[in-house]
Amino acid sequence: MKKSKENSVVTKICGLKGRLDIEAAVTGGARYIGLVFYPQSPRAVTPKHAKNLLRCIPLSISKVGLFVDPTDKFLKDVLNVVPLDIIQLHGSEDPTRVQNIKTLTERPVLKAIKVANRTDVDGADYYDGLADMLLFDTKPPNILHDALPGGNGLTFDWNLLANRHWQSPWMLSGGLNTGNVGQAVKITGASAVDVSSGVETAPGQKNPDAIKAFLDAVKTL
Repeated sequence: MKKSKENSVVTKICGLKGRLDIEAAVTGGARYIGLVFYPQSPRAVTPKHAKNLLRCIPLSISKVGLFVDPTDKFLKDVLNVVPLDIIQLHGSEDPTRVQNIKTLTERPVLKAIKVANRTDVDGADYYDGLADMLLFDTKPPNILHDALPGGNGLTFDWNLLANRHWQSPWMLSGGLNTGNVGQAVKITGASAVDVSSGVETAPGQKNPDAIKAFLDAVKTL
């Protein structure tokens, strides 16, 4: 995983679909670009479209593909077209499946841990040292109709991560935006943050100005 030499906190912009959004993320200083390969998501892209979007991404920026309980065939089909650097697993993949995907794809894996309570945070221990990076996101409540695996714009209790340490580096996600990212980092001690819905005007519709504003806010941390 690449770490910024300039800032203590690095940023992943996830769910990008448009050229202007990619340009805003790149010029604004994002360290990771996230593309969603989950057809049910409003942020989903096809492999062909993803390949076109990534043509001008500098090597210093890691290209992350988000998958939800993918089959081996689907992973291979995407990787045959899209030059991804990192595989993000945002489903119910258990540690054995994570290891299998690492072996199959020969790429680092970023494993999402969905959090509603302390027990969920403790569950990260099963992946610690196995996943190349952990990502703590908000677990959608059962009452949320048509909830996505991630990108629902909901936060969790950041105090659950305070003073916690893992062998694997980790990233904070879940309802982050320009207004709350500073507090989130202060409470959790996160050195990497992930944003999707917090820089959108509607699900799947990124706002380049909001992307720039978020990245500018992180640069002050």
